[in-house]
Amino acid sequence: MKQFDLSLYLVLDRELCGSFGMVETAIAAVRGGATMVQLRDKDASQQEMLETAKALKTALEGTNAKLIINDNVDIAIAIGADGLHIGQHDGSPEQVRAKIGPDMILGLSVQTAELAAKADSAVVDYLGIGPVFPTATKKNCAPSIGFDGLKRVYSHNGLPAVAIGGIKLPHVDDVLATGVNGLAVVSAICGQAHPEQEARAFHAAIAGFRAAKG
Repeated sequence: MKQFDLSLYLVLDRELCGSFGMVETAIAAVRGGATMVQLRDKDASQQEMLETAKALKTALEGTNAKLIINDNVDIAIAIGADGLHIGQHDGSPEQVRAKIGPDMILGLSVQTAELAAKADSAVVDYLGIGPVFPTATKKNCAPSIGFDGLKRVYSHNGLPAVAIGGIKLPHVDDVLATGVNGLAVVSAICGQAHPEQEARAFHAAIAGFRAAKG
């Protein structure tokens, strides 16, 4: 059984990270409590993506955070990433699993209960559900589903799941109350003046919710 913690899942965005950079943002966020880091850089060349992925892998060594590559199977394999995250148009999960082997974490984006129900737990390790709210960080984003939609989609599959899409600090309790295992954030950490402090605030809010629930 693969060990990973979806509690605070950082999705990196090159534009938002700006001059601070994706690697430095990831390091700061992990110090603050981020448990997963996804490299999503749709506009990068293959070589640029490879260089960033290598730098992130080196930077995160010795931490408990898992490095996930978005969509790019070849990069994930080349650097020995902890995992790969794919969308509904990035090939079938079964085909992707055959390429990456049995040990790499595989995440799958879903927006509907029907898609969630189709996800095979023998192939996929976790679901990314959303967008919960409208978000400007992803082009051609699907319609937002809100907290009710998040709960409904999550209930159609027993896989671990992380919510994504416009999630900010005040949303932590409502997101976790749906039963999902964690929340993915982009702009709430990327591009902020103090990403470590922002991550710490999320980490504390998540811990506070769980402590209150016993």
